[in-house]
Amino acid sequence: MREFGSSLLPLLSGIGGVGSVAAEMLTRCGIGRLLLYDYDKVELANMNRLFFRPEQVGMTKTDAAVQTLADINPDVVLESYTMNITTVQGFETFMSSLKSKTFHPTKEGSGVDLVLSCVDNYEARMAVNQACNELNQTWMESGVSEDAVSGHIQLLIPGETACFACAPPLVVASGVDERTLKREGVCAASLPTTMGVVAGLLVQNTLKLLLQFGHVSPYLGYNSLKDYFPTMEMRPNPQCSNAACLERQKEYILAKPARDAAAKTKMEAEALLDIELPLHADNEWSISVVDDSELERSGASGSGPADTLPEGLTRELPSADEFQKLPAADTTTTAIDDLEELRKQLDALNT
Repeated sequence: MREFGSSLLPLLSGIGGVGSVAAEMLTRCGIGRLLLYDYDKVELANMNRLFFRPEQVGMTKTDAAVQTLADINPDVVLESYTMNITTVQGFETFMSSLKSKTFHPTKEGSGVDLVLSCVDNYEARMAVNQACNELNQTWMESGVSEDAVSGHIQLLIPGETACFACAPPLVVASGVDERTLKREGVCAASLPTTMGVVAGLLVQNTLKLLLQFGHVSPYLGYNSLKDYFPTMEMRPNPQCSNAACLERQKEYILAKPARDAAAKTKMEAEALLDIELPLHADNEWSISVVDDSELERSGASGSGPADTLPEGLTRELPSADEFQKLPAADTTTTAIDDLEELRKQLDALNT
């Protein structure tokens, strides 16, 4: 299978309703290599998702994902980790994966191109946020609401946009313990339609970001009840509680003059190269367009050069100009002869 993104390395954390579908989409696109993180197992309660199958119940989600994705596209290199990134050991392994330069030895920062967070709890999101802030790693966050009728995706660039700690979610601000919302063997409401839409939006913006085309949404929401897609930009909080986020903000501000100057130079260079070229460089039939006003000024007519026939061809009928130039017939002699004939006929009648 052809791979258009063989040099790209995304890391996907959380292989649930959104993450599993996102992993499948990336695999079908031929992403090249994919790192997978999850600690949970496949349950029968997960069968209302789009990815897992009943025979995979009891398997870890990472093993089940590798099994399915390898059958879809064996050319994609899959690397899976079955561990909880909110634990000390799991977080250290997660950081090691981000720091690894085995795939991108010359890449600045971490060796991963993009981190996709598809986890379903606040602690895991904060762990991803902390790791990406420390390593200055761009990542995208996604989620589906508890009632399964809305969701969102969010692009987070350390120092440039708000990190996850800059604007904590309402469930944390209200003081609710999120662990009470998720119980063993019980899944929150879920709709494969909502999860599929959010996964599609996530992967679509991932491809635009990695392949550098189109516009990447900084934040894009989805409300299925009204088919509403709100979007907004979220600036970093100067009083963020995350120390690494504050450090990235300072670096971004210090680099802003040089970055603006480089952007201005690039725009000026593109303006100089923006020379108007002919619409069709190849003109096989030598077709040209002549303005009517030029024809009038040159006195061109139907008998002019444009009316000239190729060699060996003649006209069947005279042109309008030639017809006007034909010599007039001698009508005087004909009229006299007719008068003499009429007079002879009258004389014969009288006798």
